[in-house]
Amino acid sequence: MADPKGFLTTGREVAQTRPVGERVRDWNEVYVPGSLLPIISKQAGRCMDCGIPFCHNGCPLGNLIPEWNDYAYREDWSAAQERLHATNNFPEFTGRLCPAPCESACVLGINQPAVTIKNVEVSIIDKAWDANDVKPQAPDRLSGKTVAVIGSGPAGLAAAQQLTRAGHTVAVYERADRIGGLLRYGIPEFKMEKRHINRRIEQMRAEGTKFRTGVEIGRDMPATALRNRYDAVVIAAGATTARDLPVPGRELNGIHQAMEYLPLANKVVEGDFVAPPITAEGKHVVVIGGGDTGADCVGTAHRQGAASVTQLEIMPKPGDERNAGQPWPTFPMLYKVTSAHEEGGERVYSVSTTHFEGDEDGNVQFLHLVEVEFVDGKLTQKPGTERKIPAQLVTLAMGFTGTDVENGLVAQFGLELDERGNIARDADFATNVDGVFVAGDAGRGQSLIVWAIAEGRSAARGVDRYLTGASSLPAPIRPTDRALTV
Repeated sequence: MADPKGFLTTGREVAQTRPVGERVRDWNEVYVPGSLLPIISKQAGRCMDCGIPFCHNGCPLGNLIPEWNDYAYREDWSAAQERLHATNNFPEFTGRLCPAPCESACVLGINQPAVTIKNVEVSIIDKAWDANDVKPQAPDRLSGKTVAVIGSGPAGLAAAQQLTRAGHTVAVYERADRIGGLLRYGIPEFKMEKRHINRRIEQMRAEGTKFRTGVEIGRDMPATALRNRYDAVVIAAGATTARDLPVPGRELNGIHQAMEYLPLANKVVEGDFVAPPITAEGKHVVVIGGGDTGADCVGTAHRQGAASVTQLEIMPKPGDERNAGQPWPTFPMLYKVTSAHEEGGERVYSVSTTHFEGDEDGNVQFLHLVEVEFVDGKLTQKPGTERKIPAQLVTLAMGFTGTDVENGLVAQFGLELDERGNIARDADFATNVDGVFVAGDAGRGQSLIVWAIAEGRSAARGVDRYLTGASSLPAPIRPTDRALTV
């Protein structure tokens, strides 16, 4: 146990954010650089080293949280990063982007603020990188087997790194022009600077992983040709079919899916554009969808100089405390104020869009909405609550419905889908096609980054067993796992 009295004597303290007026003028991460290190050892000391550490179950990766909390408390950073990497390939990603279901499951959180697990995690890995303590782990010998990984998001990268370290020759195929998937183009720079991806990619290259960008399997290369070239294939292409809003006026200019809008902003930061083809500058912006992607659109619009930003959510406003249906240690739906929300804008709950109104040139100008409520379990419009709000740029951030079946990958492989429209797989993450496996959102459906990494690691074990007959690689989860974090 780190500090036997730490949870009694030390209050919860989180990372400091830069002033709003400063951070909305740039794309750097919102946190004050180095602000965690003076407090992080004491924060790690709040961990109680519970007899039954529910944080393990709250984390799909099974992170050894009490162990690296203890090392962080004692400032043994080398040992801390070793225990962190034992279960997580990319803690610098999860430490910035994961909603921390481990903290919801923290035993201390029953009646006190939970341990700042996420802040401790990111402090450990950042200090490890700064100390040059993160080294390539090349295999001792090669197996002679080859594996193709389709998709370079967190699931694909995790699977590729595990399989490379197991001695297989791995090539990652990415349809975009840079490696990283949604980490690269779906996550704004202010949430995670892309230098974190770049240095992890360099580590993987040093270990032997190959990367092929600008290649979409199913369009640029037939799936059958890929399968014939490699001994095994891992599909980690994500759940890329975005949920749409089929209401009158949807065809107007200025209405875009979030994943049309956000990548262009990231490409400006990468230096591909001087200004984004889709911009919020000077416009009244409406974001439809109250989740993390919606918040990303809100923060991006602020930085682009929007005249106003309004975020709409069809569900009621969540409470500040757990409700009876989401008891500890499950992951509760609570009212959350992200860094983007701190920067301004309006959040409107329990409303539904009825239609869009445009000008004579076909550009969206107004969004018409109505208040809704649940009556006998059914979502119902409230008469007399219709109104319209200015909307010159609308982003749809309502989630994803499943695997993209239009690009030919599913049909060319001959893959079976499950009842939810995801690629079906067995206990080893294998599909109905011999030698073809699936990991991440493509098989699970839209989920969290920590689940994607866990799926990539588990699928790698299935592939390794398929190729060699046995595997020593860890498998944090099974395809049917939902644990405490749903």
